[in-house]
Amino acid sequence: MGILIVILIGVVLFGMAAGWCYNRNIRKKIERGELEAAPETVTVDSECCGQHEVCEKESLLAAVSKQIEYYDDEELDRFKGRASDDYTEDEIEEFRDILYTTHEEEVAGWSRSLQLRGIALPDELKDELFMIVGERRLKAKNEP
Repeated sequence: MGILIVILIGVVLFGMAAGWCYNRNIRKKIERGELEAAPETVTVDSECCGQHEVCEKESLLAAVSKQIEYYDDEELDRFKGRASDDYTEDEIEEFRDILYTTHEEEVAGWSRSLQLRGIALPDELKDELFMIVGERRLKAKNEP
């Protein structure tokens, strides 16, 4: 137990020393004219924390939001509790139709909505969904 306390104190001291060195380095760069001022703190949108490469509103994880939003897909509620590998070809096509008629910027939200409603996306469509969301993220990242 004592060893853990010593390690914890060591980590805290190391963090404090690193912060002090960083701040000192910034002050020296300002004095030498390499920087005009210290980097400013950026306030981010309340929907995004700014610590992720992609905004969380583009996330596929249901934990990001607890609000269920319907995407003109109320008929899918009948699949609640069904396993992702237990769909017929016609049912898979029903999901596929909705996936491809949903605007690409809404696909991640649609996926979260399904998760929150307890509806498993058919296994056959998961790669397609990841591809659409991945392409959307790539476009968003490359836009100025």
